[in-house]
Amino acid sequence: MADVDDLLTRFWSDLVGRVHGPLSFRFVLQPLMALIFATRDGIVDARQERAPYFWTIFTRPGERWDLLREGGKAVARVIALGVLMEVVYQLFIFHRIYAPQLIVIVLALAFLPYVVFRGPINRIAKAWMTRKVRS
Repeated sequence: MADVDDLLTRFWSDLVGRVHGPLSFRFVLQPLMALIFATRDGIVDARQERAPYFWTIFTRPGERWDLLREGGKAVARVIALGVLMEVVYQLFIFHRIYAPQLIVIVLALAFLPYVVFRGPINRIAKAWMTRKVRS
């Protein structure tokens, strides 16, 4: 059990250490790029009168994988850039690659912001389009 505790402790301390270490700009760059893609796709969703992305993933199981695939394609470049930056960081700092940390960082910085913001942007765009039509 001590080995698992040591592993988890190192995992979390390594994750926290990334915030102030080299290449820390990726903590701004990756979510910003994901937000740009979420904005683009949220506006398209609003124009096509689609339900909010995140909500649809959880409430419509038949559409879930198609939506996740669509989102994955939309942020594939951001994810690829995130993987590249994380690999460079890990090789520079640890001199090896820790796959679980790589996955956690890339998903948290790239894909999660996309999934979270696409729906609200859809709602904002719908409200703005509706207000514009009424004027």
